[in-house]
Amino acid sequence: MANPSAVCNGHLHHHHQKQNNLLKSGIYKKNGIIKGMKVRFNFSVLYFHFFFISNGTLYKKTFIVFFLQAPMYVAVLTFLFFFLGTIFGYLRDFMSFFFLEKRNVAAEREQLFFFMKKTLYFENFYTRNLYMRIRDNWNRPICSVPGPQFDLMERVTDDYNWTFRFTGRTIKNVINMGSYNYLGFAETDVNALKTVTIELQKYGTGICSTRQEMGTLDKHVELEKLVAKFLGVEDAMVFGMGFATNSMNIPALVGKGCLILSDELNHTSLVLGARLSGATIRIFKHNNMQSLEKLLRDAIIYGQPRSRRAWRKIIILVEGIYSMEGSIVRLPEIVSLKKKYKAYLYLDEAHSIGAVGATGRGVVEYFGMSPDNVDVLMGTFTKSFGAAGGYIAGKKDLVDFLRTHSHSAVYATSMCPPVAEQIIRAMKCLMGLDGTTQGLQRVRQLGKNTRYFRRRLHEMGFIIYGNDDSPVVPLLLYMPGKIGAFARRMLEKNIGVVVVGFPATPITESRARFCVSAAHTREMLDTV
Repeated sequence: MANPSAVCNGHLHHHHQKQNNLLKSGIYKKNGIIKGMKVRFNFSVLYFHFFFISNGTLYKKTFIVFFLQAPMYVAVLTFLFFFLGTIFGYLRDFMSFFFLEKRNVAAEREQLFFFMKKTLYFENFYTRNLYMRIRDNWNRPICSVPGPQFDLMERVTDDYNWTFRFTGRTIKNVINMGSYNYLGFAETDVNALKTVTIELQKYGTGICSTRQEMGTLDKHVELEKLVAKFLGVEDAMVFGMGFATNSMNIPALVGKGCLILSDELNHTSLVLGARLSGATIRIFKHNNMQSLEKLLRDAIIYGQPRSRRAWRKIIILVEGIYSMEGSIVRLPEIVSLKKKYKAYLYLDEAHSIGAVGATGRGVVEYFGMSPDNVDVLMGTFTKSFGAAGGYIAGKKDLVDFLRTHSHSAVYATSMCPPVAEQIIRAMKCLMGLDGTTQGLQRVRQLGKNTRYFRRRLHEMGFIIYGNDDSPVVPLLLYMPGKIGAFARRMLEKNIGVVVVGFPATPITESRARFCVSAAHTREMLDTV
């Protein structure tokens, strides 16, 4: 809930009563959130509405996040199925040890057996006996543009997913519910890609150099100025890979003697960047302001371990939209805490830039805040812009520092010019600089599609996670057997989905993750 130190007891007590009354009186039904759904589950709904603190209004709009608890029997059955799967796995390993069953997996040398036993045994066991049974649901080869529909190469297995063979048949017009093509800019329209074609003929496909050597082109300068203008900041720098934008730049910003406070559900690129930096890392519970404030308070009071010296720098790492939960960061509260404890804020807008906000400018715009409230703005071009790469934006001093010290700028190959032009084309469309309102229409259509799809799933009785405005829609499956069954059944209906299970999610929270696009029609969403 809200930060108790920021909300007086009277307001907080009134908020609890108001939330309970809303659930009982059916106001959520009026808003179309759980219309037609039987309220049998234990609701853990975070409901934020006009929290007042001493310096004014913290939230300027109603902010609702869904994390509905499953019935107890579902959790019990999920653990039971994992237990049975483990028992049968050990039985099959016993049979293969005595050559009663064919051993498909490679065996370690005897000299390495002890090392393997200690470090990789469970990973190998899980891969052999659980993942292999449902491996056909991943890495499916696509042979078309990943738009609202795509074509899929059909493959079959004769040995329970250890190997695959292609049949030569193509599965046509599969509804794409897995790609991050939020605004539909991943397209092959000749007129739309005219400028990209021109740049391809002018510059070719690659640069073969780093930004600090001979890899900075006029296209990069143009793109960086446009990104800074789009975000409303002083300067920006672009990189050729979104993952490396985090993992290679965080070590340039923090190091030994610094403290990183990271959300427990942060993306692997943020986690890797934090580990490579050499800074001390502490984890706070997902979107939990009490947990974050406790870490901040302890950091200020106790300082560094042993020496008790003050931390050189404290930086908070969060995402705009969390890609597995579909939840939106509670940015106003985090900014308030950041200012209160004099920390820095690093915001990863990989999934939120272009996808939320009135004009697609991300969670900063979504909450009606100034970009000056965020010290480091990071985002990627791989999702809403239908391209590749990422950016870091903010104060000019910050960007100038990264131009010199960023590992990506020193060692990584520059973004290729046709990709840069694709980003420029999409961003100008969003900003209306192409003379049309098509970009704004795409943002609005994505919002309509997202709210419609989430509302329909609620009406059908499914448990889904996340915020109503988040285009990432996790639908909980829970039981491990459902992961493969759900994806296969959907493909039979010509619908492509991404399914996710342990260890990428908690063991009891296997899910299907839908990604809604502005390019989806109402008929496509109804079919799904």
